[in-house]
Amino acid sequence: MAKQTNGATGGHPAMDYPAHERTYANFIRGSVWGIAAIIVVLVLMAWFLL
Repeated sequence: MAKQTNGATGGHPAMDYPAHERTYANFIRGSVWGIAAIIVVLVLMAWFLL
């Protein structure tokens, strides 16, 4: 069986680990901004509709 490693210990040479990490960081950042936008919309709806 092949030896498995992760990005911290070298990983597979064909994988672009920095690109994966940037993509994941951007996904998390987008999720946080999306959740914040939803919260703002809900607060504004509560303010103007109640």
